[in-house]
Amino acid sequence: MKIKSVELVKTIYKSNDKYPESLNGEFVFVGRSNVGKSTLLNILTGRNIAKTSKKPGKTASINFYKINNSFYFVDLPGYGYAKVSVEERARWRKIIENYFSKRAWNIKLVFVLIDGRHELQKNDEILLEWLKELELDFAIVMTKMDKLKNSERAKMIRYYKDLYGENYTIIPYSAITREGIDKIYELIEIFGGV
Repeated sequence: MKIKSVELVKTIYKSNDKYPESLNGEFVFVGRSNVGKSTLLNILTGRNIAKTSKKPGKTASINFYKINNSFYFVDLPGYGYAKVSVEERARWRKIIENYFSKRAWNIKLVFVLIDGRHELQKNDEILLEWLKELELDFAIVMTKMDKLKNSERAKMIRYYKDLYGENYTIIPYSAITREGIDKIYELIEIFGGV
């Protein structure tokens, strides 16, 4: 897959903000704060479209990136730990819930980024169960895999495959080595990203 053009077309800050026109589907990137969503988007597009930070909570809005004038990459705010106010976290939750309820019909695939160094966190489990209830297809992207020794890596991949691998794709991924990028592109193509 070749990404020729990328354009930030809409940023959603409030649940009553208007969504952009629909295109040929949306590929959603969601995960805990500081799990690597913005870095992954930058790698996939070959551009620095998403701001990155060592501090959790940099993405505070829903960002719609038009890809090849055909479909969207949708970058959601992180959930879980972030040094932001309770009110700000509540706002993020509201816009995320609103997004999924209003745009589920146009979502092709949700990439759920999970820190592959750790077992499933409660917030991740809640999100995955919610996506199943909404009958949305998702793939689990295990981030930061380069930080694990081979034995730990094999153990964590087995752990996630035992939990979700029968029905969902598990992708070990590293921003450093670029492991998993080809699989993500492949899924985008399979699910209709042209």
